[in-house]
Amino acid sequence: MEVIPDLIGERGRSMENLRQDLVRNHLLATMKPGDFARLQPDLVRVRTHLDQTLIVPNEPVLRAYFPETGYASVVAGTDRSRIEVGVIGPEGLIGATPVLLGSDRTPHRTFVQVPGEMLAVDTARLGAAVEVSFSLRTCLLRFVQTHLIQIGQTAYGHAMLPLQIRLARWILMSHDRVGGDEMPVTHAFLAQTLGSQRSGATLSVQALEARRLITARRGRITVRDRKALEALAASSYGLPEDEYHRLIPQGPDPERGAGI
Repeated sequence: MEVIPDLIGERGRSMENLRQDLVRNHLLATMKPGDFARLQPDLVRVRTHLDQTLIVPNEPVLRAYFPETGYASVVAGTDRSRIEVGVIGPEGLIGATPVLLGSDRTPHRTFVQVPGEMLAVDTARLGAAVEVSFSLRTCLLRFVQTHLIQIGQTAYGHAMLPLQIRLARWILMSHDRVGGDEMPVTHAFLAQTLGSQRSGATLSVQALEARRLITARRGRITVRDRKALEALAASSYGLPEDEYHRLIPQGPDPERGAGI
């Protein structure tokens, strides 16, 4: 069964006065006003919690989510052996790919990595909206394009790159989405995210800390030198981020490096 976040709004009531210029999700904020107006009555504000499952693998996707704060991980594999293949935060839409590509489910699980608030919409209503609006479909498919590139870059990194470079890329991607320099993460989760043993993840964190790129405390990593992290990550980071800015040019502040 799909795990439903705690509701803190009601469709048709608290969301009916939602203004596009005040939303914190970049897709909603930058789509055409008419397309936002199509979705606005059906949006429900929800609050999420850590590790909460939003998309259950191989079950119908009943809701899509526009994150405003926090972000979610997309993982492949089983509960005992899984690896992160993508992240989605305030730049995008969770659950978009199957809905927009003519399916109703995915084999990948999506769960909350950093809690926050999201605007949820029934996938049936989202599907109906994109059926009558070519511009809305194009807007959302452009995000799907950037997310597919991100997944490809992640696969390349897992197969070809040293652990420290993969860690630097992951920290940058997380930094892009948390709205600050500090992010909650455990070494056990990093190992799962990077497809490594926990000891390897710990040694990589210590190596970046020794180079003064980050500060690591129990359950927390703080970015100290983003430019140096970008130099270390090199070409492993930036391709999907640049594609996002190419396709969605009025998105987030480009002063935050190449990041989303």
